Amino acid sequence: MKFCKILMIGVALLAAVSCSTPKDIVYFQDMKPGETELAVTAPVEIKVRAKDKLSIIVSTQDEKLSELFNLSSSNQQTSQTGVKLGYTVDTEGYINFPVLGKLKLAGMTREQIAEYITNELKTRELVKDPVVIVDFMNLSVSVLGEVSSPGRYDIDRDNYTVLNAISAAGDLSINGRRGNVKVLRAVNGKQTVYEMNLCDASTIYSSPAYYLQQDDVIYVEPNANKARQSTVNGNTLLTPAFWMSAVSFLMSIVVLVVK
Repeated sequence: MKFCKILMIGVALLAAVSCSTPKDIVYFQDMKPGETELAVTAPVEIKVRAKDKLSIIVSTQDEKLSELFNLSSSNQQTSQTGVKLGYTVDTEGYINFPVLGKLKLAGMTREQIAEYITNELKTRELVKDPVVIVDFMNLSVSVLGEVSSPGRYDIDRDNYTVLNAISAAGDLSINGRRGNVKVLRAVNGKQTVYEMNLCDASTIYSSPAYYLQQDDVIYVEPNANKARQSTVNGNTLLTPAFWMSAVSFLMSIVVLVVK
């Protein structure tokens, strides 16, 4: 009888550890429909950096003239191998543009680059009324940790937010810690870390990291429930190895008590 009581207590303790309920699951808990108004941090436009790849298309009324300023005659700028052609910014911030030569673009936004090239074409009297379209080609962010699909995701629009990236990664898993999502960003050669609480909308929309930059890293920590599911040897509560260890531990206690 004594053995059975000890065994039941041990099993109950293990069950309590394995079945604890994570807290703080619901997003935006501080927001009430029709009542809450939160200020959103001002958008920070993405600026060109070294190693960024750009698509730059110049259009004019003369198709043959346009071809002089484009890597390809196709508006898709696609090579015969199916790979999109573009301009890669070198370590000093320059690209080598047809006819115009070397242009320093580092630190400019898409709109600024388009205006700069347009002015260069007009000033040099190469084209009267060019239309210049600039797009980023290789910008992305990484989403790591407790999300459905960790990975690297393209920035496919202006004003790309941390919520866009989390959505692309399939949202947090049930074991993701919503109260402390980290955004890691390299600023002037130094790593900066921002934290936001997805349960508190005010910390999300006011964060300097709400609008993402190229190469940002979003990390979602495991919550306490997930952390408890790992043993020193890396086993989880669902593996046979863990339960064998647990039974062995309980049997050791029983033997000591019986003695």
